[in-house]
Amino acid sequence: MTTNAPYPIGMPGQPWGSAEVAIWLSQQTRKRSYATEVLSVIDKLSDRFDVEQYGSLDYASDNYPLLAIKSRDWQGDLPTALVTGGVHGYETSGVHGALQFVEQHAASYAGRINLLIAPCVSPWAYERIHRWNADALDPNRSFRDNSPAQESAALMNLVAPYGDRVLVHIDLHETTDSDESEFRPALAARDGLPYVPGEVPDGFYLVDDAAHPQPEFQKAVIAAVAKVTHIAPADIKGEIIGSPMVAPGVIEYAFKKLGLCAGITSAPYKTTTEVYPDSPRASAEQCNAAQAAAVCAAIDFALAKAGNM
Repeated sequence: MTTNAPYPIGMPGQPWGSAEVAIWLSQQTRKRSYATEVLSVIDKLSDRFDVEQYGSLDYASDNYPLLAIKSRDWQGDLPTALVTGGVHGYETSGVHGALQFVEQHAASYAGRINLLIAPCVSPWAYERIHRWNADALDPNRSFRDNSPAQESAALMNLVAPYGDRVLVHIDLHETTDSDESEFRPALAARDGLPYVPGEVPDGFYLVDDAAHPQPEFQKAVIAAVAKVTHIAPADIKGEIIGSPMVAPGVIEYAFKKLGLCAGITSAPYKTTTEVYPDSPRASAEQCNAAQAAAVCAAIDFALAKAGNM
């Protein structure tokens, strides 16, 4: 499906209707367990951190509790670091990198910054190793008022009370070979558009906010991750996934305009990570470690700038 052959659902040039979405949904099968791989890990962390259920997903016979991990020593006069993973459920290291950060590093920030971590925003998609939710919607284009995506609406409701106390937000993602073999062709078919093949970058990169760029912040995160795994180079056009590379391993997107998770707060320091798990140069363990290292570097930079080190 890396050519311009018609996608097997729908008619070329015609956006999907309810019938096509139903066909697509009927083809989605559970491939792994949210309860076993995510909820059980959160349960083991609950002796050291507070765990809050901030909502649930209800899809036909499937119900998924949405859980956030919070600092047990929450202090109202401290800033907050927001960490989100699994907005796209198929992006595995976003989920397990967030959990690894909590397990191995979160305790070191006690008394310096409040931590709010939503490690698996899209559990239905996590189980099916998919980008979309059960309504064939991309949660990471749905962070806007009156969101049609349950996952996005629930996370925005969780974050809303913390408002201007969020100092730093890091949203953990992956770019995979399946982006080109399945997800971008499916997107084009769903929207009735031609699929134009792209290039999957080999390595880690970051997405900065085009409206409020923070180049030194992004540089610090890249430097930390480079000690764990390799950084993606630009392609022959000087781009990464179709966007100009503005610094080594960094591109920019308009977070709020596109309805991206990284745009849900007014935090001065925001970034979206992108790990390449299909690289022959990176293991699953490296990908998880790279995500955790990115979180630590992001928080450390923000604290240094805020004078809370």
